[in-house]
Amino acid sequence: MKRIGNLYYKICDFQNLHLAFYKTAKGRRYDHDILKFKTHLEENLIQLQIELLNKTYSPSPYRTFKLYEPKERTIYVSPVKDRVVHHAVMNVVEPIWDRLFIYDSYACRKGKGTHAGVQRTVSFLRKAIQKWNKVYCLKCDISKFFPSINHHILLQVIQKKIKCKDTLWLFETIIFNNSADKNDLESKNMPIGNLISQWSANLYLNELDHYIKHILKIEYYIRYMDDFILLHEDKTYLREIKSKIIAFLSDRLKLKLNPKSDIFPINRGIDFLGYRTWHNNILLRKKNIIKSTKRFKKLKSLCSQGLIDRERIKCSVSSWLGHCKHANATRVIELCIEKISN
Repeated sequence: MKRIGNLYYKICDFQNLHLAFYKTAKGRRYDHDILKFKTHLEENLIQLQIELLNKTYSPSPYRTFKLYEPKERTIYVSPVKDRVVHHAVMNVVEPIWDRLFIYDSYACRKGKGTHAGVQRTVSFLRKAIQKWNKVYCLKCDISKFFPSINHHILLQVIQKKIKCKDTLWLFETIIFNNSADKNDLESKNMPIGNLISQWSANLYLNELDHYIKHILKIEYYIRYMDDFILLHEDKTYLREIKSKIIAFLSDRLKLKLNPKSDIFPINRGIDFLGYRTWHNNILLRKKNIIKSTKRFKKLKSLCSQGLIDRERIKCSVSSWLGHCKHANATRVIELCIEKISN
């Protein structure tokens, strides 16, 4: 694999930093911290550029909060200056990394995403049914994925493609952000909510992708971040593949497969990427329908109390309708329209 150098000055280029700020501000231009940074934008970017060029840059501590849907997670939020650095890095590195990914990796990539992943799942199901009489699915996810990512292994993966020493220094600085000991070989945890964390996590499991596709020769395989599915006609063969995946994850990436990872016939439907999918049908998850109904009732109550305006409800319903339109959900869409109309 050809390694690429001379990236650091592209990252530190003022125009790149300027673009990185506006990507950081996208959808958040009225946030207090964004407005404060923008008040002295040129001075702040010049100061950041100096810190990067002199290699005196050091990330600030994260602000954290918890989300409880679909499961409890700690979200890490970087200060604006650090988010600008993350975007500046990815402006340069993203095209390089994207070329490394297999076609059927659907997280964090332009032209991919959950909806494209669901359509690909339907396509694979149809092809598998045509090829085999009976088809089984191995559905997996990684146990505590982001907190389990080993920093040293991640840096080794990054070094496979990037040889620019200054860029590697910056990655190391960001990855070890104020962590205890860089010499600790067990140092781990990539913060959820950080742009570089998302891309690095995807790159980390790209090692698994190439193992499954090119060593195990699995034809029907799709991954979205740490969730992935494999299709095959032989249930026993999938059990063997599962054992090999468990060994690879443990030996090479120091990760563990979720014990709930399961093998089942595809006529049950595959619960993947927010939908239940068959070769001829896509349905919404029942629990998502129930949650959305409760959410709309709560928003309607808040609106009647004058705590939010109807525009907030419309935005929430529009987002849900966008999700519904990728499934056979005519009745659900009709109910949503009724709720917003009343």
